[in-house]
Amino acid sequence: MLTGKTVVLAVTGSIAAYKIPNLARMLKKAGCNVHVLMTQNATQFINPITFESLVANKCLIDTFDRNFQYSVEHVALAKQADVVMVAPASANVIGKIANGLADDMLTTTVMACPCKKIISPAMNHNMFHNPIVQDNIEKLRRFGYEIVAPDRGMLANGDTGDGRMPEESVLFQYILQEIACEKDLAGKKVLVTAGATREPIDPVRFITNHSSGKMGCAIARAAALRGAEVTLVHGHMDVPVPMFVHSVPVTTAEDMFWEVTAAAPEQDFIIKAAAVADYTPVTVADGKIKKKEGDMSIPLKRTRDILKYLGEHKQPGQKICGFSMETDDVLENSAKKLTSKNCDMICANSLRTAGAGFGVDTNVITLITRDGFDTLDLMTKEQAAHKILDRLMTL
Repeated sequence: MLTGKTVVLAVTGSIAAYKIPNLARMLKKAGCNVHVLMTQNATQFINPITFESLVANKCLIDTFDRNFQYSVEHVALAKQADVVMVAPASANVIGKIANGLADDMLTTTVMACPCKKIISPAMNHNMFHNPIVQDNIEKLRRFGYEIVAPDRGMLANGDTGDGRMPEESVLFQYILQEIACEKDLAGKKVLVTAGATREPIDPVRFITNHSSGKMGCAIARAAALRGAEVTLVHGHMDVPVPMFVHSVPVTTAEDMFWEVTAAAPEQDFIIKAAAVADYTPVTVADGKIKKKEGDMSIPLKRTRDILKYLGEHKQPGQKICGFSMETDDVLENSAKKLTSKNCDMICANSLRTAGAGFGVDTNVITLITRDGFDTLDLMTKEQAAHKILDRLMTL
């Protein structure tokens, strides 16, 4: 995903520096070229050899170190970088950068980089909330630096507060968000539904389905990586909500209907990947379900057809994509939905196809438009998500 990209990790003097070797490993595994800069204080927490062993590049500390291949090393490295992440960022280095001070290899390189710079503060709770530090952080924001909000929890000195650097996986996602994809959806609004709705029978039981939310989350994540403003309206899911999307949790199909239809008019793309429970228990005037003696069935009524409503109220220029999961006559039944629900595209798959269906990490999808059918090979849901977005953008 990051092949051909160059990431500069700038490590300052904080105990949180112990997390950065794993971040460097994750980036290297993703295929990118990683360079590490360290302040002299940072070397008291992590040996530079650790980074050099992981990324196969010299770890740069001393501005006047002559053992390198460039005549002006900080400028040469700055030209290569696609993104710079300062993590952990101490109060000292935040203050230096915010006020234009460059007195070591790390600060001079960061100052010389024209690319996006991401700052992850890590320090004691009281230090983080010092108004001078907060003023420096706000100054960096004004100059286009992205700030990663610290986590709250137990700090190195035993205090509890915010000031902890987030886990490596979170920092990795910030880097992916910046450089993993071209921002061809920048300025677009994308609404995605995902997961399974639940229709309560009583305070204990409910009607639902097997949707895991994996495909919808993959689409939301792919759209966010490509620069879109993404809203994810979701029922129950087996996967976490992706970072960098606006999450709107719902329970019932009626909840989803109102949330989706309220947001729909402003969207450029609507992708309905949720598996909505088609029926909800019938309630009568006295609030009880009347049944014959020995009758275990529960009277049901159909829930609203969200996709049909969206198609009937489509805005000019808006693109709507629905999902169709069938067991028989997949293409024929799914093609009918394209017309009956006034969609621009239907993503069809079969529960009988190996590698497709609920709960798995792969999918086999046929993209159905008014121009015809395009059956994709077996691929990960992340890969399928990008294919779906690619096709929607051509319509």
